[in-house]
Amino acid sequence: MTELHADQAFQEGKAPTFYLEEEHHPEGSTMLGFWLYLMSDCLIFAVLFATHAVVGRNYAAGPSPADLFDLPLVAVNTSMLLFSSITYGFAMLEMEKAKKSTTLVWMAVTALFGMAFVGLELYEFAHMIHEGAGPQRSAFLSSFFTLVGTHGLHVTSGIIWMLVLMAQVAKRGLILENKRRLMCLSMFWHFLDVVWIGVFSFVYLMGVLL
Repeated sequence: MTELHADQAFQEGKAPTFYLEEEHHPEGSTMLGFWLYLMSDCLIFAVLFATHAVVGRNYAAGPSPADLFDLPLVAVNTSMLLFSSITYGFAMLEMEKAKKSTTLVWMAVTALFGMAFVGLELYEFAHMIHEGAGPQRSAFLSSFFTLVGTHGLHVTSGIIWMLVLMAQVAKRGLILENKRRLMCLSMFWHFLDVVWIGVFSFVYLMGVLL
């Protein structure tokens, strides 16, 4: 409600009703801003990868990747994230068809895959710490927990974002603003998928095989 309308309502003896109008941003500016955010996130992960490359062989007489990593479990976890990327793609296809219910179904499936991924990652962390291989044990483990944990926090944030968007879509439908938000989340989710492929190849596979 504008200030002028509030004054008029007050003069007429009516209780002014205040409300917030949603600000509409040009779609191009929103996407550009989100691309800039993703680029900044790329720098963060680049630093973490570089740090692991430098200190990843400093075991401090402790366990090595071959001693710790369960590659079959990590492969299953990787499949969870890859499947979630596919299901989110299905959600975007349904969004383009303006099918709200099926969009929500595929988003829910994606969120479940994401939760499974985070759950398996937490299990891996708990098992390693129980075996005495916590982040304070060596430089290798410090860099490992920091890199993988940062990615896991991003996935957790993406899941929360997805659940909030599901509530918004369920309430307001596939309006232009929600479509724009779904597009931004799509970019974020696929970005995390690409980063994890790097983690799986560089940290897990190379750590065990080399």
